[in-house]
Amino acid sequence: MSWKNFKLEEFACKHCGKNEINHKLIDKLQLLRDDLGFPLVISSGYRCPEHPIEAKKSKPGTHAEGIAVDIAVSHEKAIEVLYKGIAHGFKGIGVNQKGDGRFIHLDIGEMEDGRPRPHLWSY
Repeated sequence: MSWKNFKLEEFACKHCGKNEINHKLIDKLQLLRDDLGFPLVISSGYRCPEHPIEAKKSKPGTHAEGIAVDIAVSHEKAIEVLYKGIAHGFKGIGVNQKGDGRFIHLDIGEMEDGRPRPHLWSY
């Protein structure tokens, strides 16, 4: 697979290097990127279940399913990613806009036990 603005390697687990990112997610991100007109920096993509963040959870989340990304973005561009992410049909949206490491989480997860969708949260 090939995308105009993304490389598959950007989505690999930073813990082990494994990459089980869902290509439908990247397709959707490419459409979002085209609409926004500015680069989307992936700070976290696929995470293996042993990744320290996932290992702390009672059940690994959408990153471990390969259906979520965190985009390093802040200020005005974060607002654009938030609004256009909703318009493009991302079902799970998390917002971290305080301190260092600001990001917007986007996922294509569906409704299931313990995971309502659509859903918006803050960190």
